[in-house]
Amino acid sequence: MDPFVESGRRTLRQQGEALTALGSQLGAPFARAARALAACRGHVVVTGVGKSGLVARKIAATLSSTDTPSLFLHPTDALHGDLGAVRADDVLLALSRSGETAELLRLVPAARRRCAATVALVGAPGTALGRLVDVAVPVPVPAEAGPLRLAPTTSTTAMMAVGDALAIALMEARGLDADAFAALHPAGRLGRMLAPVSDLMATAPLPLVAPGDPVSVVISTMNQGRLGLAVVCHPTRQLVGLITDGDLRRALARGPAALALPASSIMTTRPRWVPPSTRAAVAREQMTRDRITALLVSDAGRTLLGVVHLHHIDQARRSSPE
Repeated sequence: MDPFVESGRRTLRQQGEALTALGSQLGAPFARAARALAACRGHVVVTGVGKSGLVARKIAATLSSTDTPSLFLHPTDALHGDLGAVRADDVLLALSRSGETAELLRLVPAARRRCAATVALVGAPGTALGRLVDVAVPVPVPAEAGPLRLAPTTSTTAMMAVGDALAIALMEARGLDADAFAALHPAGRLGRMLAPVSDLMATAPLPLVAPGDPVSVVISTMNQGRLGLAVVCHPTRQLVGLITDGDLRRALARGPAALALPASSIMTTRPRWVPPSTRAAVAREQMTRDRITALLVSDAGRTLLGVVHLHHIDQARRSSPE
């Protein structure tokens, strides 16, 4: 085996085993921490130094993206004036594997005089930081990855995982639904996939033909529409059927006389459609499952509202920053 692959697998295995063990040890301190954060009426102020500080930034971002207002505060900056960012309704969440980080040991007592509660993620609850805060959540790991067991690897992965676990626990406790989540990510890929198809569908011009239009007109309409289909409708946009590229090829296989056939003779009479409130991700799953590239968007009365194509959804995913 390639030595790089072997090393990579070993590191991932070590970290996976550490997370599995950590999950089995999660208990009452985690619950108390989650309740303290859930009761927060202001911001969760996340802080840490070095690699723990980088993890703290990520946890703050995850909390905010799951509807728990949060911000990152660097301990050094806080000790030199930025402590004013901490308000009475806030909860301080400090990260330190050693639990002996000098800046945090100076920051927490000052923050406790200003905020509602203090919580820490520490390597062990008996550390100096663990004794200073209201709730200390132990995040033990047997060892760092790598031959020297020194570089912060497994410990930072564990801290980040516990931060994610807190964010999801709060998200579930609040009952954050897909609509609320999409509202928090209006420009991101996640939000776009949770958006209704009405936000993405083509509405005009649509490749519409009447039931009596000949196949020659269907071909022209499909070429202009560039969706690989033609929708058979009454003038009031009441759905009658659908003609796909496959339907057209099968008709033309009959010979030149097929060009004069009416659209109603070659159409699919029960086209697949979805209501406008259908989420983009659900529509995409249906297309993949049914091996099709587009869905009609219709109301309960079978009135055509638009067409959502696979490329509409994929383009939205590619153009989003997340």
